This record gives sequence, C-alpha cells and structure tokens, in this order.
Amino acid sequence: MTQADCIFCHIINGSIPSTKVYEDDQSVAFEDTNPKAPVHYLVVPKQHLASLAQTTPEHDQLLGHLLGVVRKVAEDKGISKSGYKVIQNIGRDGGQVVPHVHFHVLGGQTLIGVT
Repeated sequence: MTQADCIFCHIINGSIPSTKVYEDDQSVAFEDTNPKAPVHYLVVPKQHLASLAQTTPEHDQLLGHLLGVVRKVAEDKGISKSGYKVIQNIGRDGGQVVPHVHFHVLGGQTLIGVT
C-alpha cells in the first residue's frame, strides 16, 4: 500500500471524515470506528511511516512525542487515573492491518483479556 492509498493519510488530510480528539503539527488522535472499549482512539503521526519496524533512530523524537499524545488524550478522556491499555501492532504477524504507525488506546473499563 502506498501513502496515496493509506486510510490514515486520508484521515490526516481530511478527505476521510473522523472524530478527532487531538491534533498538532506532528500527530493526530481520533476515535476508532470499531471500538473495543468505551474509550478507544488511535494516535498516528502525520508523517507516513508504514511500521514501527521501519523506523530509525531519527524517528525517536517523533515516537516519544506520540507517547506524550497518548498520555495527554488519556488525561483529557478521563482514563488516566483508572488505567488504560496502549497497543502497537507491528507487521502482518503482529496483527497490523493498516500500514501506518499507530497506537491504539483503550480504556473506560477493565481491560483484562481485551486485545
């Protein structure tokens, strides 16, 4: 899949609608359209990176920024004190469906057994 075909790139540029919960110059967070928990959003970089496995040390600052966005939105959504789960699937065998780096953030209920 190319960047032109990437659903997350289309969400980032606004050609596919989404419910954004956060946006800055490097990242976007939006609600998952098929939530697995009462709170389920994705944090994605605006830069198209197909997989965490394809990142290099030059991406470390961006990846740290993304985790900061995970934390900020969890606080905004009211799940930071009760707890939440962050999932990052890498590659086909790891369950990655969309080839664009993204973090799933789930909360709002007990998440034991939720993947």
